[in-house]
Amino acid sequence: MYYKELVEVYDKVSQTTKRLEITDILVDFLKRCPPEIIDKVVYLTQGRLYPEFIPIELGVADRLIIRSISKATATKESEVEGLYKNIGDLGKVTQELLSKSSKQATLEIFSEVKRAGQITVEHVYESLDRIARATGEGSQEEKLRLLSDLLRDSSPREAMYIVRTVSGALRLGVADMTILDAMAVAFTGSKEARSSIERAYNMSSDLGMVAKTLVHKGLEAIKTFGPSPGRPIFSMLAERLSSSSEILEKMGGRCALEYKYDGERVQIHRNTGDAGTTLYSRRLENISHHYPDIVRLSSEGISSQSYIVEGEIVAIDPNTGDLLPFQELMHRRRKYGVEEAMAAYPASLRLFDILYADGKDYTTKTYPERRSALSKIVKESDRLRLAEQRAVDNPEALETFFEEAISNGCEGLVAKSLGEESVYKAGARGWLWIKYKREYRSEMMDTVDLVAVGGFMGTGKRAGHVGTLLLAAYEESEDVFRTVCRCSTGFTDEDIRNMRKLLEKDIIPHRHGRVDSRITPDIWVVPSKVLEVLGAEITLSPIHTCGLDAIRKGAGLAIRFPRFTGNWRSDKSPEDATTVNEIIEMYKKQLKKISE
Repeated sequence: MYYKELVEVYDKVSQTTKRLEITDILVDFLKRCPPEIIDKVVYLTQGRLYPEFIPIELGVADRLIIRSISKATATKESEVEGLYKNIGDLGKVTQELLSKSSKQATLEIFSEVKRAGQITVEHVYESLDRIARATGEGSQEEKLRLLSDLLRDSSPREAMYIVRTVSGALRLGVADMTILDAMAVAFTGSKEARSSIERAYNMSSDLGMVAKTLVHKGLEAIKTFGPSPGRPIFSMLAERLSSSSEILEKMGGRCALEYKYDGERVQIHRNTGDAGTTLYSRRLENISHHYPDIVRLSSEGISSQSYIVEGEIVAIDPNTGDLLPFQELMHRRRKYGVEEAMAAYPASLRLFDILYADGKDYTTKTYPERRSALSKIVKESDRLRLAEQRAVDNPEALETFFEEAISNGCEGLVAKSLGEESVYKAGARGWLWIKYKREYRSEMMDTVDLVAVGGFMGTGKRAGHVGTLLLAAYEESEDVFRTVCRCSTGFTDEDIRNMRKLLEKDIIPHRHGRVDSRITPDIWVVPSKVLEVLGAEITLSPIHTCGLDAIRKGAGLAIRFPRFTGNWRSDKSPEDATTVNEIIEMYKKQLKKISE
């Protein structure tokens, strides 16, 4: 398949923000996409070469891309840099330089592939793959040669998207859920298969493999997807409530409670016959390198030959053994000095779920069955334990355990259903699990995790810098981000100086297709960065779209006096942020307090 056909799809998608139109465009393309490259097409549309959990990245810095553009277009590097400063998009820079007629004539002579217009998806993918895999001595020059050759072989429009892919700035606004919708219609003729396809994706976190299986083996093969060590499963998520009585009511009068640790959620995988144990973060990142002590604890303390278990990595005080805050654990997230950090900030592991063991799928089992199975394969020690747990059937017992968790350095509790319906719902958020944290019990003493979708330029000492961020909550049902506040306090002078650089890769010239906003900021950004924010209260708002019409017709919800806590939630994806429904529930609970 010619790459220009994929580029035409990218162009069409970029010209609309309507999800249904994007889905229709993708359906039409997937129907005519050759089955043998369907996985590659899906990955490229996601802006990557492999599923997120495979640690092979293009890793091409702007400096090298500029050199490649210079070489491919016979343009001085200083001129490329100048255009980049003016345009702000290396893809556009490449397109502009390749479009110059004086250069085109020269380039046509040396590019048989380009002159014939036959650059293919396979050629682009294989070239990018070779760039990603180039390592060691001479790798930078090899990347330079491969990328400049690829750009030289491409049309200006093709080159623009290639550069955007290489730089990690494809920014099509196509969410994974939209691709799933398109796959269901394109390959089964109906959206009815969507739930089965989504489950397969949640079980494998590999959209390309799901597409390839669907095309070659059909829907029945998709329905057989289950856990497989080495392929991280999308985590099950919890709703939140701020009343012990409401939690028990939701749970049918009885539930299990587990400590909610202030650490990093981890999914631990081990294959039969494989000496290696792999740790995956909630964002599917391989974090084994950061936690060699946790790898060792798992290997020595879990008896199964192959397994997938979930838990929380927590920092501990080496002198007292007390649990430390999440921020302390983040000292472990480093490329170098891992051994020193491990000694300074030792970690413990608290396991709370089992998804697979020795060939058996536990995601279809109830929570009590999973907890029992987990307890049988874990040899507990001071640093490796099951999460503290207690079953309760009255608010008083729940509150007592809650206070115990708080006093032991935890954030609060997670209540879990004990019923027949309490299976592990990968990638789903629901009332089978409910978070209960101390801050939720009073007016907006709670922190929320919000997504940056835009920015406003500062004034005074912040002049020339992005001084305020437009923040949004996540609307799961529509897969969009709805604005809830503008945040300008809590940022240090250093934060402000670095803000533009932090957001640079995500800046776009228009509102992102997954953002719902009545406010127009000075700059728009792709929903990517998650911030922890604390506010005074939640109020009705005529300008924000979070919870629009949920409380009063025409009014949304806004967080009053928001303040950045200093915590960039790099461990969370935008879809893991606080949801619109959670904001609505928090507002309702405030009203109850005031009326009392």
